[in-house]
Amino acid sequence: MKIAGVWSGHDCSFCLLENGITTVHAELERYSREKNPPGDSIGFLFDRIKEKCDDVTHFVSVYPKKKVLQYEKSFEKAKMLCEKNGGDFHFVSHHLAHAAHAFYSSNIEDSIVVTIDGGGVEDDRGGESACSVYSGIGTKLNHVRTFNPAEINIGGVWTRVVRYVFRLNNGWPLGGQEGTVMAMAALGDPQKYVEDFKIMLTRDKIAAGFKPPNQPQGATSPSDPVHPYLDPWVKLADSSEEEKYHLAAGFQAATEWIIQALLGEIISQTGAKNLCLAGGVSLNSVAMGKIKRWFPNLENVYIPPVPYDGGLCIGAAQYLWHHVLGNSRVTWSKSFSPYLGEDWGIESVNQALEKMTEYVIHRKTSDDEVVNLMSNGKIISVFNSKSESGRRALGNRSILADPRTTEMKDRVNLKVKHRQWFRPFAPSILSDHVSNWFESPQDSPYMQFVIPFKEEVKSKVPAVVHFDGSARLQTVHRNDNKWYYDFIKKWYDLTGVPIVLNTSFNDREPICETPDHALACFLGTDLDYLYFPEFSILVEKRKK
Repeated sequence: MKIAGVWSGHDCSFCLLENGITTVHAELERYSREKNPPGDSIGFLFDRIKEKCDDVTHFVSVYPKKKVLQYEKSFEKAKMLCEKNGGDFHFVSHHLAHAAHAFYSSNIEDSIVVTIDGGGVEDDRGGESACSVYSGIGTKLNHVRTFNPAEINIGGVWTRVVRYVFRLNNGWPLGGQEGTVMAMAALGDPQKYVEDFKIMLTRDKIAAGFKPPNQPQGATSPSDPVHPYLDPWVKLADSSEEEKYHLAAGFQAATEWIIQALLGEIISQTGAKNLCLAGGVSLNSVAMGKIKRWFPNLENVYIPPVPYDGGLCIGAAQYLWHHVLGNSRVTWSKSFSPYLGEDWGIESVNQALEKMTEYVIHRKTSDDEVVNLMSNGKIISVFNSKSESGRRALGNRSILADPRTTEMKDRVNLKVKHRQWFRPFAPSILSDHVSNWFESPQDSPYMQFVIPFKEEVKSKVPAVVHFDGSARLQTVHRNDNKWYYDFIKKWYDLTGVPIVLNTSFNDREPICETPDHALACFLGTDLDYLYFPEFSILVEKRKK
């Protein structure tokens, strides 16, 4: 049986679930090249994978219904397909879809599931929540508690503070820069402003999360109005870079404080031994990496690859398959696969290369040659098979480099990513070496957790060590990505270091999806090579 999950709000996306397994997941931003867009998810699905849709039995989306119903022709087309195949069109609550993606993507049979974000509609009546709790047992996911936004709204406060205090983007069309604030936090004094932000996240959450009615649509801009509550902190942030770092540190510390308090209450009341999390706030990998240290009795902490709204379509489909239709759980060989993009064959690669012969040359190569190029300081962009879903590149749409020099971090930030000097890069590490390199090691296949490096090894990989000695690691298992594991193993055999520097294959725009996107990004940056491992093709720029 096939189920199509669709979501037409911001982070517009669709997925196809075949007998309980997600076989395709696509986000509109990867094609439109604008971050976090809303759109016609059903039309997007039919446009991209029409040939796979004839036998779809059920469609499922997420409240509010108007997000889908506004695209009348697409909705009617989906309804007719459901009727033809003996199915129906379903809707589930926003937080239930988040929770389902977390629980059913894990291998955990019994877990408390907590969803934390900036708010989502829960039912046909328009009720809203920014935090909900569920109990997952086997195929069933049952509601425990819903907090209304007046009780807790971490994501809503982050949305306004990121835009107004730090003057950074946090939505369509340029995407969210919450990660920039998290990176800045390592440079500041967390105590200076932590109490201010604790008040914002508790007593004054509504005032701090208030959206001025005259805020212009779209990206943060000089025409943004004065935020009546946040303006005193805006002036502090504008006064110096140092104050901005102190504010970021205090904001992160207060966020960790409230998350710890929230989870502590839930764990105490439920006696949970396993915890699954989803919602945009679970992308705060600094806080997520501390959960097992806060609560050492927890046996498992799991966050899925698409915990933000781009994963709502997956969760809704999983909920329908398991909870509503009663089908048994899927046991993943290691992890739920995030490699769910379209399969771009050699023909599409050759067509893209043919269009750029004036600017690039290409030839056959091997992993061994590319590893040697990296060891000589070259920065390699990788386009391999299906793209990974989610905000983090996991080897198939990655930029890879040597982590052994501080200079490499500066080069990639300045010449390739064109972003702030303090932004960190992720270490992709062979899973069987994690305990030798990290304190409190844990599995992190989707870069869910930031944890500290061991003191004695930090100097070996300075390009991936943040200022506080931590890193958002990706643990690479051979079962999850055979090519990437074997590539890093070759790097390890050559250098004695089981880690490569990994960052997403993009330059401020969404991660590359097509071969054309890859070539455009390659030519627009100071990347040294573009590598197609699936076809053993190495691309370099023509000398001018």
